[in-house]
Amino acid sequence: MIKKGILFLAISLCSGMTSAQQTIGLFMNTPEALDGYTLFGPQNSYNTYLINNCGEKVHSWTSQYLPGLSSYLLEDGTLVRTGRVTGMGGGSGIVEILDWNSNVIWSHSVSATHGRQHHDVEMLPNGNILLIVWDERTQMEVDQAGSSTSNASINSEQIVEIQPDLINGGATVVWEWKAWDHLVQDADNLKDDFGVIADSPERIDINFLNHGSTDWLHINGVDYNAEFDQIIVSVHNFSEFWIIDHSTSLADASGSTGGTYGQGGDILYRWGNPQAYDQGGFMDQKLHLQHHTHWIPSGLPDAGKIILFNNQVGSTTDYSTVNIVELPVDPNGFYTYTGGSFGPADFDWTYQAAVPSDFFSNIISGAERLENGNTLICEGVGGRFFEVDPIGTTVWEYINPVNDLGPMAQNTVPSSNNVFRCSRYSSNYAGLTGQTLTPQGYIESGSTFTCDLYPSTASLELLEGNEIQFFPNPSSDQLTILGANFKKDTDIKVFTLLGERISPPVFIVNEEEILIDLSKLKNSVYFVKIDNGLNSNTIKVTVNK
Repeated sequence: MIKKGILFLAISLCSGMTSAQQTIGLFMNTPEALDGYTLFGPQNSYNTYLINNCGEKVHSWTSQYLPGLSSYLLEDGTLVRTGRVTGMGGGSGIVEILDWNSNVIWSHSVSATHGRQHHDVEMLPNGNILLIVWDERTQMEVDQAGSSTSNASINSEQIVEIQPDLINGGATVVWEWKAWDHLVQDADNLKDDFGVIADSPERIDINFLNHGSTDWLHINGVDYNAEFDQIIVSVHNFSEFWIIDHSTSLADASGSTGGTYGQGGDILYRWGNPQAYDQGGFMDQKLHLQHHTHWIPSGLPDAGKIILFNNQVGSTTDYSTVNIVELPVDPNGFYTYTGGSFGPADFDWTYQAAVPSDFFSNIISGAERLENGNTLICEGVGGRFFEVDPIGTTVWEYINPVNDLGPMAQNTVPSSNNVFRCSRYSSNYAGLTGQTLTPQGYIESGSTFTCDLYPSTASLELLEGNEIQFFPNPSSDQLTILGANFKKDTDIKVFTLLGERISPPVFIVNEEEILIDLSKLKNSVYFVKIDNGLNSNTIKVTVNK
Protein backbone atom coordinates (compact mmCIF):
# COMPACT_ATOMS: atom_id res chain seq x y z
CA MET A 1 0.00 0.00 0.00
CA ILE A 2 1.18 3.50 -0.78
CA LYS A 3 1.59 6.23 1.81
CA LYS A 4 0.11 9.55 0.81
CA GLY A 5 3.46 11.29 0.65
CA ILE A 6 4.85 8.60 -1.59
CA LEU A 7 1.73 8.74 -3.75
CA PHE A 8 2.09 12.48 -4.29
CA LEU A 9 5.76 12.01 -5.09
CA ALA A 10 4.95 9.35 -7.65
CA ILE A 11 2.40 11.61 -9.28
CA SER A 12 4.84 14.49 -9.36
CA LEU A 13 7.43 12.34 -11.06
CA CYS A 14 4.97 11.85 -13.91
CA SER A 15 2.82 14.97 -13.97
CA GLY A 16 5.70 17.17 -12.88
CA MET A 17 7.65 16.27 -15.99
CA THR A 18 6.07 19.20 -17.76
CA SER A 19 9.16 21.35 -17.68
CA ALA A 20 9.80 23.79 -20.50
CA GLN A 21 12.03 21.20 -22.15
CA GLN A 22 9.61 18.27 -22.36
CA THR A 23 7.65 18.19 -25.59
CA ILE A 24 6.60 14.58 -26.24
CA GLY A 25 5.81 11.31 -24.52
CA LEU A 26 4.18 10.96 -21.12
CA PHE A 27 3.13 14.10 -19.27
CA MET A 28 0.88 12.65 -16.58
CA ASN A 29 -0.06 9.33 -15.02
CA THR A 30 -2.17 9.07 -11.87
CA PRO A 31 -3.92 6.27 -9.97
CA GLU A 32 -7.25 7.56 -11.32
CA ALA A 33 -6.34 6.53 -14.89
CA LEU A 34 -7.64 3.19 -16.18
CA ASP A 35 -4.87 0.62 -15.91
CA GLY A 36 -4.29 -0.73 -19.39
CA TYR A 37 -2.60 -0.27 -22.75
CA THR A 38 -3.12 2.41 -25.39
CA LEU A 39 -3.09 1.53 -29.09
CA PHE A 40 -2.30 4.15 -31.73
CA GLY A 41 -0.97 4.42 -35.26
CA PRO A 42 0.79 7.68 -36.12
CA GLN A 43 -0.48 8.92 -39.47
CA ASN A 44 3.01 9.13 -40.93
CA SER A 45 4.38 5.85 -39.63
CA TYR A 46 4.24 2.26 -40.82
CA ASN A 47 4.16 1.15 -37.17
CA THR A 48 1.23 0.71 -34.81
CA TYR A 49 2.18 1.03 -31.15
CA LEU A 50 0.88 -0.36 -27.87
CA ILE A 51 2.06 1.52 -24.75
CA ASN A 52 1.43 1.14 -21.04
CA ASN A 53 0.25 3.99 -18.82
CA CYS A 54 3.84 5.12 -18.30
CA GLY A 55 4.25 5.67 -22.04
CA GLU A 56 6.57 2.70 -22.43
CA LYS A 57 6.26 0.61 -25.59
CA VAL A 58 5.16 -2.94 -24.83
CA HIS A 59 4.54 -4.00 -28.44
CA SER A 60 4.38 -2.74 -32.01
CA TRP A 61 3.27 -3.98 -35.41
CA THR A 62 4.80 -3.04 -38.76
CA SER A 63 2.94 -2.85 -42.09
CA GLN A 64 4.01 -1.98 -45.60
CA TYR A 65 1.28 0.67 -45.65
CA LEU A 66 0.78 3.93 -43.83
CA PRO A 67 -2.48 4.07 -41.84
CA GLY A 68 -5.62 4.66 -43.76
CA LEU A 69 -6.77 5.43 -41.03
CA SER A 70 -8.13 3.16 -38.25
CA SER A 71 -6.79 0.12 -36.40
CA TYR A 72 -8.26 -2.19 -33.75
CA LEU A 73 -6.87 -4.91 -31.50
CA LEU A 74 -9.27 -7.85 -31.65
CA GLU A 75 -10.11 -10.26 -28.86
CA ASP A 76 -8.04 -13.02 -30.49
CA GLY A 77 -4.92 -10.84 -30.34
CA THR A 78 -4.85 -9.95 -34.03
CA LEU A 79 -4.74 -6.40 -35.37
CA VAL A 80 -7.18 -5.23 -38.02
CA ARG A 81 -5.75 -2.24 -39.81
CA THR A 82 -6.49 -0.10 -42.86
CA GLY A 83 -3.66 0.84 -45.19
CA ARG A 84 -3.26 3.94 -47.31
CA VAL A 85 -2.79 3.70 -51.06
CA THR A 86 -3.92 7.25 -51.70
CA GLY A 87 -3.74 10.47 -49.74
CA MET A 88 -7.17 11.81 -50.66
CA GLY A 89 -9.67 12.57 -47.90
CA GLY A 90 -8.96 9.66 -45.56
CA GLY A 91 -8.48 7.33 -48.51
CA SER A 92 -7.30 3.87 -47.61
CA GLY A 93 -7.78 1.07 -50.11
CA ILE A 94 -6.31 -1.86 -48.14
CA VAL A 95 -7.75 -3.72 -45.15
CA GLU A 96 -5.45 -6.24 -43.48
CA ILE A 97 -5.34 -8.47 -40.41
CA LEU A 98 -1.93 -8.94 -38.78
CA ASP A 99 -0.96 -11.50 -36.16
CA TRP A 100 0.99 -10.54 -33.02
CA ASN A 101 4.26 -10.76 -34.98
CA SER A 102 3.07 -8.53 -37.86
CA ASN A 103 2.53 -11.44 -40.24
CA VAL A 104 -0.29 -10.71 -42.67
CA ILE A 105 -3.06 -13.24 -42.02
CA TRP A 106 -5.43 -11.68 -44.54
CA SER A 107 -5.63 -8.61 -46.73
CA HIS A 108 -8.13 -7.23 -49.18
CA SER A 109 -7.90 -4.38 -51.65
CA VAL A 110 -10.87 -2.05 -52.11
CA SER A 111 -9.19 0.56 -54.23
CA ALA A 112 -10.92 0.84 -57.58
CA THR A 113 -10.75 4.41 -58.84
CA HIS A 114 -14.45 4.98 -58.19
CA GLY A 115 -14.94 2.76 -55.17
CA ARG A 116 -12.14 3.16 -52.66
CA GLN A 117 -12.49 2.19 -48.99
CA HIS A 118 -11.60 5.03 -46.65
CA HIS A 119 -11.28 6.15 -43.01
CA ASP A 120 -12.76 3.39 -40.87
CA VAL A 121 -13.90 -0.23 -40.65
CA GLU A 122 -16.05 -2.13 -38.16
CA MET A 123 -15.63 -5.77 -37.23
CA LEU A 124 -18.97 -7.58 -36.85
CA PRO A 125 -19.65 -10.38 -34.33
CA ASN A 126 -19.83 -12.95 -37.16
CA GLY A 127 -16.35 -12.05 -38.44
CA ASN A 128 -17.55 -9.93 -41.36
CA ILE A 129 -16.29 -6.37 -41.79
CA LEU A 130 -18.16 -3.14 -42.55
CA LEU A 131 -16.35 -0.77 -44.91
CA ILE A 132 -16.95 2.86 -45.87
CA VAL A 133 -16.57 3.04 -49.66
CA TRP A 134 -16.80 5.90 -52.12
CA ASP A 135 -19.65 5.58 -54.63
CA GLU A 136 -18.86 7.81 -57.60
CA ARG A 137 -21.80 9.14 -59.58
CA THR A 138 -21.48 10.51 -63.12
CA GLN A 139 -22.56 13.94 -64.24
CA MET A 140 -25.62 12.41 -65.91
CA GLU A 141 -26.64 10.66 -62.67
CA VAL A 142 -26.08 13.81 -60.63
CA ASP A 143 -28.23 15.83 -63.02
CA GLN A 144 -31.02 13.24 -63.07
CA ALA A 145 -31.02 13.21 -59.26
CA GLY A 146 -32.02 16.87 -59.28
CA SER A 147 -28.73 18.42 -58.26
CA SER A 148 -28.78 22.20 -58.53
CA THR A 149 -25.02 22.34 -59.17
CA SER A 150 -23.03 21.55 -62.28
CA ASN A 151 -20.83 18.81 -60.85
CA ALA A 152 -18.96 16.74 -63.40
CA SER A 153 -19.38 13.90 -60.89
CA ILE A 154 -19.52 13.43 -57.12
CA ASN A 155 -18.48 10.80 -54.64
CA SER A 156 -21.48 9.58 -52.75
CA GLU A 157 -21.00 6.93 -50.05
CA GLN A 158 -21.85 3.30 -49.45
CA ILE A 159 -21.50 0.94 -46.50
CA VAL A 160 -20.33 -2.46 -47.69
CA GLU A 161 -20.25 -5.63 -45.62
CA ILE A 162 -17.63 -8.15 -46.71
CA GLN A 163 -17.00 -11.73 -45.63
CA PRO A 164 -13.23 -12.29 -45.51
CA ASP A 165 -11.80 -15.46 -47.01
CA LEU A 166 -9.08 -16.21 -44.48
CA ILE A 167 -7.91 -19.27 -46.44
CA ASN A 168 -7.51 -17.94 -49.96
CA GLY A 169 -7.51 -14.20 -49.34
CA GLY A 170 -9.95 -11.65 -50.68
CA ALA A 171 -13.56 -11.27 -49.64
CA THR A 172 -17.17 -11.57 -50.76
CA VAL A 173 -19.66 -8.70 -50.58
CA VAL A 174 -22.70 -9.95 -48.62
CA TRP A 175 -24.60 -6.71 -47.95
CA GLU A 176 -24.48 -3.06 -48.92
CA TRP A 177 -26.26 0.22 -48.36
CA LYS A 178 -25.98 3.17 -50.73
CA ALA A 179 -26.79 6.75 -49.76
CA TRP A 180 -27.72 7.39 -53.39
CA ASP A 181 -30.77 5.14 -53.05
CA HIS A 182 -32.29 7.44 -50.42
CA LEU A 183 -32.26 10.94 -51.90
CA VAL A 184 -34.77 13.77 -51.96
CA GLN A 185 -34.70 17.13 -53.72
CA ASP A 186 -37.03 20.10 -54.18
CA ALA A 187 -35.22 21.84 -57.04
CA ASP A 188 -36.83 20.19 -60.10
CA ASN A 189 -40.15 18.34 -60.17
CA LEU A 190 -39.18 16.67 -63.43
CA LYS A 191 -36.18 14.90 -61.87
CA ASP A 192 -35.91 11.91 -59.57
CA ASP A 193 -36.88 11.95 -55.88
CA PHE A 194 -38.75 15.26 -55.98
CA GLY A 195 -40.39 16.06 -52.65
CA VAL A 196 -40.60 18.33 -49.64
CA ILE A 197 -37.33 18.25 -47.72
CA ALA A 198 -38.91 19.06 -44.35
CA ASP A 199 -41.36 16.20 -44.78
CA SER A 200 -38.64 13.69 -45.64
CA PRO A 201 -36.19 13.47 -42.72
CA GLU A 202 -35.59 9.81 -43.56
CA ARG A 203 -33.98 10.82 -46.87
CA ILE A 204 -30.90 12.81 -47.93
CA ASP A 205 -31.16 16.19 -49.64
CA ILE A 206 -28.94 16.00 -52.73
CA ASN A 207 -28.56 19.79 -52.65
CA PHE A 208 -27.61 20.27 -49.02
CA LEU A 209 -24.04 21.61 -48.99
CA ASN A 210 -23.51 20.31 -52.52
CA HIS A 211 -21.39 23.18 -53.79
CA GLY A 212 -19.43 21.47 -56.52
CA SER A 213 -16.96 19.44 -54.45
CA THR A 214 -16.63 15.80 -55.46
CA ASP A 215 -16.42 14.87 -51.76
CA TRP A 216 -20.08 15.44 -50.95
CA LEU A 217 -20.81 13.52 -47.71
CA HIS A 218 -17.39 12.48 -46.35
CA ILE A 219 -18.43 9.71 -43.97
CA ASN A 220 -15.52 9.28 -41.55
CA GLY A 221 -16.69 6.64 -39.07
CA VAL A 222 -18.86 3.53 -38.82
CA ASP A 223 -20.06 1.51 -35.83
CA TYR A 224 -22.44 -1.40 -35.25
CA ASN A 225 -25.04 -2.10 -32.55
CA ALA A 226 -25.54 -5.86 -32.25
CA GLU A 227 -28.53 -5.54 -29.91
CA PHE A 228 -30.57 -3.58 -32.47
CA ASP A 229 -28.78 -4.74 -35.64
CA GLN A 230 -28.22 -1.11 -36.61
CA ILE A 231 -25.34 0.85 -38.10
CA ILE A 232 -24.30 4.40 -37.26
CA VAL A 233 -22.27 6.55 -39.65
CA SER A 234 -20.60 9.89 -38.95
CA VAL A 235 -21.41 12.21 -41.87
CA HIS A 236 -18.68 14.84 -41.57
CA ASN A 237 -19.83 17.31 -44.21
CA PHE A 238 -23.43 17.33 -42.99
CA SER A 239 -22.34 17.64 -39.33
CA GLU A 240 -24.72 14.81 -38.54
CA PHE A 241 -24.76 11.16 -37.67
CA TRP A 242 -27.25 8.76 -39.22
CA ILE A 243 -28.52 5.40 -38.00
CA ILE A 244 -29.68 2.80 -40.53
CA ASP A 245 -31.11 -0.72 -40.39
CA HIS A 246 -28.70 -3.60 -41.00
CA SER A 247 -31.38 -6.30 -40.85
CA THR A 248 -32.54 -5.54 -44.40
CA SER A 249 -32.00 -7.73 -47.45
CA LEU A 250 -29.91 -6.32 -50.28
CA ALA A 251 -33.12 -5.39 -52.10
CA ASP A 252 -34.75 -3.79 -49.05
CA ALA A 253 -31.60 -1.79 -48.27
CA SER A 254 -32.08 0.11 -51.52
CA GLY A 255 -35.72 0.93 -50.81
CA SER A 256 -37.99 2.33 -48.12
CA THR A 257 -39.71 -0.80 -46.81
CA GLY A 258 -38.64 -4.02 -45.16
CA GLY A 259 -36.24 -4.94 -42.41
CA THR A 260 -36.92 -5.09 -38.68
CA TYR A 261 -37.95 -1.43 -38.55
CA GLY A 262 -40.02 -1.37 -41.73
CA GLN A 263 -38.13 1.49 -43.39
CA GLY A 264 -35.76 -0.41 -45.62
CA GLY A 265 -32.54 1.54 -46.06
CA ASP A 266 -34.04 4.95 -45.22
CA ILE A 267 -32.54 6.79 -42.25
CA LEU A 268 -34.04 5.58 -38.96
CA TYR A 269 -32.59 8.41 -36.90
CA ARG A 270 -30.35 11.42 -37.49
CA TRP A 271 -28.96 14.07 -35.19
CA GLY A 272 -26.62 17.03 -35.11
CA ASN A 273 -27.78 19.47 -37.75
CA PRO A 274 -31.52 19.79 -38.54
CA GLN A 275 -30.69 22.26 -41.32
CA ALA A 276 -29.83 19.15 -43.36
CA TYR A 277 -33.54 18.24 -43.54
CA ASP A 278 -34.97 21.76 -43.37
CA GLN A 279 -36.11 21.57 -39.76
CA GLY A 280 -33.92 24.20 -38.13
CA GLY A 281 -31.39 26.97 -38.52
CA PHE A 282 -27.75 27.57 -37.63
CA MET A 283 -28.53 28.05 -33.94
CA ASP A 284 -30.04 24.55 -33.85
CA GLN A 285 -26.85 22.92 -35.11
CA LYS A 286 -25.07 20.87 -32.41
CA LEU A 287 -22.38 19.02 -34.34
CA HIS A 288 -19.56 20.59 -36.31
CA LEU A 289 -17.59 18.30 -38.64
CA GLN A 290 -17.47 15.56 -35.99
CA HIS A 291 -15.46 12.31 -35.83
CA HIS A 292 -15.60 8.92 -34.08
CA THR A 293 -19.36 8.79 -33.56
CA HIS A 294 -20.16 5.46 -31.89
CA TRP A 295 -22.30 3.67 -29.33
CA ILE A 296 -20.83 3.30 -25.84
CA PRO A 297 -20.52 -0.49 -25.51
CA SER A 298 -22.69 -2.60 -23.25
CA GLY A 299 -21.38 -2.92 -19.71
CA LEU A 300 -19.74 0.51 -19.58
CA PRO A 301 -21.10 3.59 -17.82
CA ASP A 302 -23.59 5.35 -20.15
CA ALA A 303 -23.87 2.22 -22.32
CA GLY A 304 -26.11 2.69 -25.35
CA LYS A 305 -25.53 6.41 -25.61
CA ILE A 306 -23.52 7.99 -28.44
CA ILE A 307 -20.09 9.50 -27.82
CA LEU A 308 -18.24 11.63 -30.38
CA PHE A 309 -15.50 14.19 -30.96
CA ASN A 310 -17.04 17.53 -32.00
CA ASN A 311 -14.24 19.17 -33.96
CA GLN A 312 -15.06 22.75 -34.90
CA VAL A 313 -17.53 24.04 -32.32
CA GLY A 314 -16.49 27.67 -31.98
CA SER A 315 -17.91 30.22 -34.39
CA THR A 316 -15.57 33.02 -33.30
CA THR A 317 -12.88 31.02 -31.43
CA ASP A 318 -11.61 27.65 -32.58
CA TYR A 319 -12.25 24.93 -30.03
CA SER A 320 -13.43 21.32 -29.81
CA THR A 321 -15.57 19.34 -27.38
CA VAL A 322 -16.33 15.70 -26.62
CA ASN A 323 -20.03 14.99 -26.28
CA ILE A 324 -22.41 12.22 -25.29
CA VAL A 325 -25.93 12.05 -26.73
CA GLU A 326 -28.73 10.02 -25.16
CA LEU A 327 -30.92 8.65 -27.93
CA PRO A 328 -34.76 8.65 -27.74
CA VAL A 329 -34.93 4.90 -28.39
CA ASP A 330 -37.15 2.19 -26.92
CA PRO A 331 -35.94 -1.27 -25.81
CA ASN A 332 -36.69 -2.66 -29.29
CA GLY A 333 -34.60 -0.12 -31.21
CA PHE A 334 -37.39 2.16 -32.44
CA TYR A 335 -36.75 5.91 -32.24
CA THR A 336 -39.21 8.53 -31.03
CA TYR A 337 -39.97 11.14 -33.69
CA THR A 338 -43.00 13.41 -33.60
CA GLY A 339 -42.04 15.84 -36.35
CA GLY A 340 -39.71 18.81 -36.49
CA SER A 341 -36.12 18.04 -35.57
CA PHE A 342 -35.05 14.79 -33.97
CA GLY A 343 -34.47 14.92 -30.21
CA PRO A 344 -32.85 15.31 -27.81
CA ALA A 345 -32.54 19.08 -27.64
CA ASP A 346 -28.99 19.00 -26.28
CA PHE A 347 -26.08 16.84 -25.15
CA ASP A 348 -26.21 14.54 -22.15
CA TRP A 349 -22.55 15.19 -21.23
CA THR A 350 -19.82 17.50 -22.52
CA TYR A 351 -16.10 17.80 -22.02
CA GLN A 352 -14.74 21.26 -22.80
CA ALA A 353 -11.41 22.68 -21.71
CA ALA A 354 -11.46 25.37 -19.01
CA VAL A 355 -9.99 27.66 -21.65
CA PRO A 356 -11.90 26.38 -24.70
CA SER A 357 -9.19 27.24 -27.23
CA ASP A 358 -6.70 25.05 -25.33
CA PHE A 359 -8.48 22.01 -26.79
CA PHE A 360 -8.85 22.06 -30.57
CA SER A 361 -8.37 19.68 -33.48
CA ASN A 362 -10.05 20.75 -36.69
CA ILE A 363 -9.75 17.29 -38.30
CA ILE A 364 -9.48 13.59 -37.36
CA SER A 365 -9.61 12.80 -33.56
CA GLY A 366 -11.80 10.64 -31.32
CA ALA A 367 -12.97 9.77 -27.83
CA GLU A 368 -14.13 6.66 -25.98
CA ARG A 369 -15.74 5.88 -22.64
CA LEU A 370 -13.63 3.64 -20.37
CA GLU A 371 -14.56 0.95 -17.85
CA ASN A 372 -13.86 3.23 -14.88
CA GLY A 373 -16.21 5.94 -16.15
CA ASN A 374 -13.40 8.12 -17.47
CA THR A 375 -13.08 9.23 -21.09
CA LEU A 376 -10.03 8.76 -23.31
CA ILE A 377 -9.63 11.56 -25.84
CA CYS A 378 -7.43 11.74 -28.93
CA GLU A 379 -6.80 15.35 -29.97
CA GLY A 380 -5.66 14.17 -33.37
CA VAL A 381 -3.82 17.23 -34.70
CA GLY A 382 -0.65 17.21 -32.66
CA GLY A 383 -1.15 13.63 -31.47
CA ARG A 384 -2.25 14.41 -27.91
CA PHE A 385 -4.00 11.67 -25.92
CA PHE A 386 -5.49 12.36 -22.51
CA GLU A 387 -7.92 10.75 -20.09
CA VAL A 388 -10.40 12.80 -18.08
CA ASP A 389 -12.65 11.80 -15.19
CA PRO A 390 -16.42 12.49 -15.26
CA ILE A 391 -15.97 16.07 -14.04
CA GLY A 392 -13.30 16.83 -16.64
CA THR A 393 -10.11 16.52 -14.58
CA THR A 394 -7.16 15.20 -16.57
CA VAL A 395 -5.73 12.03 -15.02
CA TRP A 396 -3.41 10.87 -17.83
CA GLU A 397 -1.72 12.64 -20.74
CA TYR A 398 0.63 11.66 -23.57
CA ILE A 399 1.84 13.20 -26.84
CA ASN A 400 2.70 10.97 -29.80
CA PRO A 401 6.49 11.10 -30.27
CA VAL A 402 6.54 9.66 -33.82
CA ASN A 403 6.51 11.62 -37.08
CA ASP A 404 7.36 10.89 -40.71
CA LEU A 405 11.05 10.51 -39.84
CA GLY A 406 10.40 8.06 -37.02
CA PRO A 407 10.63 8.49 -33.23
CA MET A 408 11.65 11.99 -32.20
CA ALA A 409 14.07 13.02 -29.48
CA GLN A 410 12.78 14.47 -26.24
CA ASN A 411 12.80 18.31 -26.29
CA THR A 412 12.14 18.31 -30.04
CA VAL A 413 9.23 20.51 -31.05
CA PRO A 414 6.77 17.92 -32.39
CA SER A 415 5.60 18.12 -35.98
CA SER A 416 3.81 15.79 -38.42
CA ASN A 417 2.73 13.64 -35.45
CA ASN A 418 -1.02 13.56 -36.08
CA VAL A 419 -2.99 10.50 -34.99
CA PHE A 420 -6.43 9.56 -36.34
CA ARG A 421 -7.57 7.87 -33.13
CA CYS A 422 -6.33 5.96 -30.08
CA SER A 423 -7.88 3.18 -27.98
CA ARG A 424 -7.32 1.96 -24.41
CA TYR A 425 -7.49 -1.76 -23.67
CA SER A 426 -7.78 -2.77 -20.02
CA SER A 427 -5.11 -5.02 -18.57
CA ASN A 428 -7.53 -7.96 -18.56
CA TYR A 429 -8.63 -7.55 -22.21
CA ALA A 430 -8.95 -10.93 -23.93
CA GLY A 431 -6.72 -9.92 -26.84
CA LEU A 432 -3.80 -9.41 -24.45
CA THR A 433 -4.11 -12.74 -22.65
CA GLY A 434 -0.91 -14.76 -22.90
CA GLN A 435 0.97 -12.00 -24.74
CA THR A 436 4.35 -10.67 -23.67
CA LEU A 437 3.87 -7.10 -22.49
CA THR A 438 7.28 -6.40 -20.99
CA PRO A 439 8.11 -2.66 -21.12
CA GLN A 440 10.69 -1.96 -23.85
CA GLY A 441 11.47 1.63 -22.93
CA TYR A 442 10.10 4.89 -24.23
CA ILE A 443 9.44 5.28 -27.95
CA GLU A 444 11.15 8.67 -28.04
CA SER A 445 14.83 9.01 -27.26
CA GLY A 446 16.19 11.10 -24.41
CA SER A 447 13.42 10.59 -21.85
CA THR A 448 14.91 9.75 -18.46
CA PHE A 449 12.01 10.30 -16.05
CA THR A 450 10.59 7.56 -13.84
CA CYS A 451 6.95 6.55 -13.58
CA ASP A 452 4.87 4.16 -11.47
CA LEU A 453 2.08 1.96 -12.80
CA TYR A 454 -1.06 1.83 -10.68
CA PRO A 455 -3.09 -1.40 -10.84
CA SER A 456 -6.84 -0.89 -11.10
CA THR A 457 -7.77 -3.66 -8.64
CA ALA A 458 -7.78 -1.15 -5.78
CA SER A 459 -7.59 2.57 -5.24
CA LEU A 460 -6.01 4.30 -2.26
CA GLU A 461 -7.05 7.29 -0.23
CA LEU A 462 -6.24 8.65 3.23
CA LEU A 463 -8.58 9.04 6.22
CA GLU A 464 -7.21 10.70 9.36
CA GLY A 465 -3.65 9.57 8.80
CA ASN A 466 -4.50 5.95 8.04
CA GLU A 467 -4.49 4.13 4.74
CA ILE A 468 -7.77 2.80 3.42
CA GLN A 469 -8.36 0.47 0.52
CA PHE A 470 -11.53 -0.04 -1.49
CA PHE A 471 -12.14 -2.81 -3.95
CA PRO A 472 -13.09 -4.08 -6.43
CA ASN A 473 -13.18 -0.99 -8.62
CA PRO A 474 -14.97 -1.25 -11.03
CA SER A 475 -17.49 -3.15 -8.89
CA SER A 476 -20.72 -4.99 -9.68
CA ASP A 477 -22.40 -6.10 -6.46
CA GLN A 478 -20.50 -5.09 -3.33
CA LEU A 479 -17.80 -2.57 -2.45
CA THR A 480 -15.43 -3.38 0.41
CA ILE A 481 -13.64 -0.56 2.23
CA LEU A 482 -10.79 -1.56 4.54
CA GLY A 483 -9.01 0.78 6.90
CA ALA A 484 -9.02 1.94 10.52
CA ASN A 485 -11.00 4.15 12.87
CA PHE A 486 -14.40 3.44 11.31
CA LYS A 487 -16.66 4.19 14.26
CA LYS A 488 -20.29 3.17 14.48
CA ASP A 489 -21.32 6.78 13.89
CA THR A 490 -19.11 7.15 10.80
CA ASP A 491 -21.20 9.03 8.24
CA ILE A 492 -21.21 7.45 4.77
CA LYS A 493 -22.99 9.15 1.89
CA VAL A 494 -23.26 8.01 -1.75
CA PHE A 495 -23.84 10.47 -4.61
CA THR A 496 -24.48 10.17 -8.35
CA LEU A 497 -22.47 12.06 -10.96
CA LEU A 498 -25.10 14.82 -10.83
CA GLY A 499 -24.72 15.20 -7.07
CA GLU A 500 -27.96 13.44 -6.14
CA ARG A 501 -27.70 11.54 -2.88
CA ILE A 502 -28.78 7.90 -3.00
CA SER A 503 -29.02 5.35 -0.21
CA PRO A 504 -27.70 1.89 -0.98
CA PRO A 505 -27.41 -0.41 2.07
CA VAL A 506 -24.23 0.34 4.09
CA PHE A 507 -22.83 -1.99 6.76
CA ILE A 508 -20.10 -0.94 9.18
CA VAL A 509 -18.79 -4.39 10.01
CA ASN A 510 -16.18 -3.19 12.51
CA GLU A 511 -13.64 -0.40 12.90
CA GLU A 512 -11.66 -1.76 9.94
CA GLU A 513 -14.29 -2.79 7.40
CA ILE A 514 -17.28 -1.23 5.65
CA LEU A 515 -19.48 -2.96 3.06
CA ILE A 516 -21.71 -1.12 0.57
CA ASP A 517 -24.34 -3.03 -1.40
CA LEU A 518 -24.22 -1.85 -5.03
CA SER A 519 -26.44 -4.55 -6.51
CA LYS A 520 -29.39 -2.22 -7.15
CA LEU A 521 -27.35 0.59 -8.74
CA LYS A 522 -27.16 1.17 -12.47
CA ASN A 523 -23.87 1.15 -14.37
CA SER A 524 -22.32 4.56 -13.74
CA VAL A 525 -19.77 6.41 -11.63
CA TYR A 526 -20.59 7.24 -8.00
CA PHE A 527 -18.90 9.18 -5.24
CA VAL A 528 -18.70 7.82 -1.69
CA LYS A 529 -18.07 10.35 1.07
CA ILE A 530 -16.73 8.97 4.36
CA ASP A 531 -16.77 11.20 7.45
CA ASN A 532 -15.67 9.87 10.86
CA GLY A 533 -16.22 13.17 12.68
CA LEU A 534 -12.57 14.17 12.54
CA ASN A 535 -11.88 14.03 8.84
CA SER A 536 -13.72 13.27 5.62
CA ASN A 537 -12.74 11.93 2.24
CA THR A 538 -14.48 11.19 -1.02
CA ILE A 539 -13.69 8.24 -3.24
CA LYS A 540 -14.85 7.53 -6.78
CA VAL A 541 -16.37 4.14 -7.58
CA THR A 542 -17.49 2.70 -10.91
CA VAL A 543 -20.40 0.27 -11.03
CA ASN A 544 -20.01 -2.02 -14.02
CA LYS A 545 -22.21 -5.15 -14.16
